[in-house]
This record gives sequence, structure tokens and C-alpha cells, in this order.
Amino acid sequence: MGPGAVRPFEIQYTDPGYRYAETHVFDVGALEPELACPHSVENVHTLQSVIAQGDVRLDQGYIGSCTGGRTEDIAAAAQILKGKRIPPYTRLIVVPASNEVMQECIRLGHLQTLIDAGATVNAPGCAACLGVHVGILAPGEVCITSTNRNFPGRMGSKEASLYLASPATVAASILNGRITDPRAYL
Repeated sequence: MGPGAVRPFEIQYTDPGYRYAETHVFDVGALEPELACPHSVENVHTLQSVIAQGDVRLDQGYIGSCTGGRTEDIAAAAQILKGKRIPPYTRLIVVPASNEVMQECIRLGHLQTLIDAGATVNAPGCAACLGVHVGILAPGEVCITSTNRNFPGRMGSKEASLYLASPATVAASILNGRITDPRAYL
């Protein structure tokens, strides 16, 4: 049984010499970063097109919950924010997806790096993604988040705006107080 498995399983392999009818290869390195703009997960645009429309000023960045709080998500944010400090007029909330993720990020030093940058680390769970606990948005506030929904009222006030993005985009953006392309930091 593999690590983390809840029941026994058998790995399946293709027969030796099997020929597939088609093979598709994608160069994901050429993909342009995207984000979902308020107020729908379907309102997706390239990061550059959103930036080109003008500064989107941010009040809060949120990295965490089940969809954006894995070890690799928190590591990406820590890489960008190491040795830096977020502006005093912004907030960065970090919520690891699980206790195991939190412990691993502590062991690797990622959470200390984020705390040193000015982040607030909350206990694992849903938190503001579900509209509870630390990170609830007030009317008119703008948040960039690595969570999975951005409809009105999802993280607090129905008058707040949520942009869904990668943890790297959240980190780079909150560092600058506006939506920012993270590729310059990676």
C-alpha cells in the first residue's frame, strides 16, 4: 500500500510494446498565466491582459485551503517572498491544506519565510475560503486568492472582489500591492 493510501491498490501498466493510436505533447512552458476575474470562475483572462487594463490594487492575498494550500503552493510563495516584505497596506493570509502540510512547511522553513515577509498563518482548514475565520473581506476590498471560487460573498462581503490565481501570482501580486506577473520572481 502506497503512502497516504486508505486501502490497498494495484498499479496498472500498459502492455510492453503497446502502440497508442495518438500521442499528444504539450509545451506547458509556453502557456501564458491566467486568472479568473470577479465574479465567476468562468471569467478567465490572461494575466497580461488584466495587467494591461490598468492597476488592480489589492487589499489581501490568500494562499491556502484545499486547492491552493499544498506544500508546493506554499513553497512557491515562500520562494517569491524570501527576504522581502509585503506592503503595510496589504494582508497575506496563509492557510495550509492539512496538518501534515503545515508540519512539512514548518520543517522546510516555508512558513517562517512567509511570516518574516508579513504573512499571517492560520490553522489548516477552509477559513476565509468558506467565509469564516481570518481573512474575511469587507465591502469594496479586493483579494487575489489561490482558492477555488470567486462568486460574491464567498470570502465575506458580497461587495468584495475576488481574483483566482496561482499561489505564485498571489505572492508576487501582494508583494507589489497590485496584480503582478510572478515569472519575474521565479
